[in-house]
Amino acid sequence: MPSAELVVASTLGVKSLEECLRTRRSCHDFGWDPLTEQELLGLCWAGQGITGPGGQRTAPSAGAVHPLELYVVAGTGIFHYEPEANRLEQVARGDRRPALCAAAQSQDVIGLAPATLVIVAVEGRMDPRYGARSRHYELVETGHVAQNVLLAATAMGICATPVGALDDSAVRDVLDLPPNHTPLYLVAVGHGADRASIGASR
Repeated sequence: MPSAELVVASTLGVKSLEECLRTRRSCHDFGWDPLTEQELLGLCWAGQGITGPGGQRTAPSAGAVHPLELYVVAGTGIFHYEPEANRLEQVARGDRRPALCAAAQSQDVIGLAPATLVIVAVEGRMDPRYGARSRHYELVETGHVAQNVLLAATAMGICATPVGALDDSAVRDVLDLPPNHTPLYLVAVGHGADRASIGASR
């Protein structure tokens, strides 16, 4: 499995931050080719990768509690991103993308994408420290993670579209998650059908 350093060096590319910010677009014109494991790792690392001692990560977290988990729904199954090892662990087999699409109000972008990253909050992780403010901080952190993923996709020349319209309970069922795991945000990812069109969409 590639190390985090290898992922950064060989996958995330050499575009400047300014260029990534300027050219980031949501795009829906996905090709059929699946993303490679290293490409998926690059996206997951951007969202939740460990970058320093004590478990410091790419995205800020209130009190460094890290209440979020990242899952990938792809054609070959469902994978859980493990930041400590920078690896994807397969937790289910089979193509559940059609079921995920249905749980996301049948939005075409989820049905057409080769893979979708699912950002999930583990309820209760933040409660001992932040109580009633925990949900607020989970949502703020979800935005940090999603933007990191979107900018990394731009750097890698990958189409990516965030989707917030979803049935929490239905997505939880698709991923076979425990009741205290709440899906908050989806990011559909894949190579563009015409890679030259990336950056030309909305």
